[in-house]
Formats: sequence, structure tokens, C-alpha cells
Amino acid sequence: MDEKTPGRILKSETGRLIASLSRTVATPLCRRVGWITRGVRLYTERWLLWAPSRLARVSGFELPLAMNGQIQNARIKNGGTSALQSAGFSRILLIKPSALGDVVHTIPVLVKLRARYPRARIDWLITPENAEIVRCHPALSNVVLFARRDFSKRGRRWRAMVAFFDLLKQIRRAKYDLVIDMHGQMRSALFALVSGARVRIGFDRPIKRALTVSAEHDLKNVPSHGWRGAREGSWIAYTHRIPIPTLDVHAIDRYLWVAPLLGLDDDPPDLTIHLSSETTFKARRLLEEHRVAASKPLVVLVPGTIWETKHWTIEGFAGVARAFLHDGFAVALAGTKRDQQRCRQIAAAAPGACDLSGKTTPAELAALIQRAEVAVTNDSGSMHLAASLGKPMVSIFGPTNPVHIGPYQRPESVVRVDLPCSPCNYRRLSQCPFDHACMKQVTSTMVVERVHKILATTK
Repeated sequence: MDEKTPGRILKSETGRLIASLSRTVATPLCRRVGWITRGVRLYTERWLLWAPSRLARVSGFELPLAMNGQIQNARIKNGGTSALQSAGFSRILLIKPSALGDVVHTIPVLVKLRARYPRARIDWLITPENAEIVRCHPALSNVVLFARRDFSKRGRRWRAMVAFFDLLKQIRRAKYDLVIDMHGQMRSALFALVSGARVRIGFDRPIKRALTVSAEHDLKNVPSHGWRGAREGSWIAYTHRIPIPTLDVHAIDRYLWVAPLLGLDDDPPDLTIHLSSETTFKARRLLEEHRVAASKPLVVLVPGTIWETKHWTIEGFAGVARAFLHDGFAVALAGTKRDQQRCRQIAAAAPGACDLSGKTTPAELAALIQRAEVAVTNDSGSMHLAASLGKPMVSIFGPTNPVHIGPYQRPESVVRVDLPCSPCNYRRLSQCPFDHACMKQVTSTMVVERVHKILATTK
């Protein structure tokens, strides 16, 4: 058996999988590489490692299962940065499927791409639940839907797999000449490779994170996770990698590191989201159904978030709700179905607040926030929606760093207590040895006072 021939899985045009294993050993590196599209050759320092078979070039995709040596990169010959800046691209794919806050952070890249390539077709690969946030943006041509959640639904996994291969074909047939992967994971790198684009841009491999040790206690505050660069070996898929000079930067500015590669303008980032009239109408009708008059000032509270440690207290949100109800505001609690229990508890502790949790899409939540006088949130996607809409807002921070992922250039909108252990980037409460002090020490009085201060400056 030729030592240079990897095992592979071929997907034929009929959709059947044909296993062709010419080696039985699979190294951890190889399992992380992911799908390799037809027409891409992989090299080590010494010799050609793998090239697509004739069948793969004609009808399918190949996945290397075993490799000898370390992959340097999957590269197509290019002329470097200067060639990119002068190149004219007509079909562009932007990859950032989720999460909600990250999608909002990517909007400035879309705007700058449209300014640089005014006649190009610019598509965005995104999940269905987030698509309505960007679908109506004037800089966007189309959305390409990736139904990632279908893979976790029982009874739909086979259909999800078929739809996934159909998506790969759709991307391939679009004949993109530029793909920008802002997600930086194996699955997003797969989309980039399958596209066959001659230029594929993504972040470089992870850089080392500096250790931080608190002087107040002997716990070494060293986050074991957090963004450091492209993950899961995805960087091998890119013809051009975005350098990572520092981790001490806001996520929006980090995404805009792609600008020098393509010669994009250096104007201030435009985060504005554009909602359809139908979405706005649905949000208004939902408020009317809960007897919130159009003339009444509204405060939207969004108490949900994914991380356990990012949750502010139930009593804190309830205290804010009671204060604004007393001042004559209408108070709406919003969030996903995952947040319904918390919203019910807050509504029970603040009679008069209407609970809209689980009744809105992300776009409809944005429309609710747009209707409101002010929004109060945790560190969550709803915070970034409020920031992109330019609405007055207050967000409670504890385990995460608002300098990196807070509301962009709005430090006055952040309420937090200055503790030596914060930020820690811990996701679970079981990881915190201080009983969630960073969030519990934030009181409703602190938040209400900050809201009134912000509202006073916006009038």
C-alpha cells in the first residue's frame, strides 16, 4: 500500500457513501481536519501528501482519514495581500452562522464589503433563527441557510444530513470567488473548502493566552476557554489567514482585521440592523395583545443568557421591573423558550409586568427593543441587538470582559462590580468559588440609577 495515499470517503452524485479505506490508522490530527473539497491538494514540507481522485473531482468530496506528516496549509497559489487588494471579486460568501451577538458583530464587515465591491453578489451563510436579523440589510444579496439545530432533533437527523449535502452542492454551484470565514470551526472551514473559491480568508491558528493571577486570593484566574483564533484545525482551509496581533480587543474590531487584506475602508463600523415591516408589525401586535398601549413608554427586560454565570439575579430584575412600573412605564419580559422559567419568576415578583418569553424570534425581539425607551439585559445577544439599534440600554456584566464583548464603544451602558476575580470567563456556577459574587453584588438600585442617568442624557 502506498504510504502517501490516505483513506477517504467519497460522496457520489447519487448521494450514497462509498467507503474506500486504503489505510486503517487515523491520527488525532487527521480526524480534526474535516472535509477536503475536490481540486485542493495537501502538501507536507517534503512531498505531495494527497490529491483528489478522478472520481472525487467529477462527482464528490473526499475526507482524509490518515495522513503521514503534519499539514502546513491547504493553499492555492496567490499573489499575497497586494494582489487581494487589487482583485475584483464578483461572488462573495460570508460565513458566520451563529451566535446572535457574533452575527451582529459581523455586520460591519458586510457593510465594508459592499462599499468595496458595490456590484458583487454578497451572500451570508447563517442559521435560520438568525437569518431575519440580516435578511433585509441593503448590503446583502442573499442568505444561505444552514439548519444546524436539525442535527440535534430526534427523527430529523437523516433529513438533516441529506439537507446538509444539498447545502454543500448549493455552495459549490454558486461558484464563489471569495469566501470569508468569520466562524473559524471545522464545519465552517468545510463550507469554505467546498465552495472551490480561489480566495478563502479566515483567522490564523490560536495564539497563547497570557496568565492572570489575582493578588487577593490564591485562585489562579486562568480561563481555560475563550476565543484565541481559528479552532479545530480550520485554519488549514484558508488561502489567506488573518493575523492575530492581540486578544485585548473588542470582537467587532477583531472581525475588522480582515479589512487590510482586502483593502476595505477604515470608516467607523456600521452596526445597524434593518428589520422588515412585517417583523415590526408582529412585535407591535404582540404588545397590543398584552394590552401595552402604543403611547405608553416601554422598558424591555431580557434576563436570559446561555452561560449560567452570566445570569443576573431574579430579584435584581424584579426590582428593576417594580421600579419602572411604579414610574408609569410598561415593562415587558422577553427571551427564548429557554428563559421562560426565569421570566415567570420575575413576572410573579413584579405584578404588572407582561411576560413575552418564548413568543418572539430574534428579529421580533429586536423590534420590541426598537419600540422600547430602554433595554436591560445580561451579557447576551439581546444586548448587541440594542446596541446595533442605537437604543438606550444597560447590561450587567460579571464573568466576562465588557472591553472585549460589551456594547461597542458604550462603556456607560455597563454595570458591574470591580472584583479581583472578575472577569474569569467561567461558564458554570460550579466553577465559581465565590458564590457568584460578581453578579449578586449588583443591586437593582445600581441598575435603575444607571438607566435614569442614561435616559437623562438622551433626551
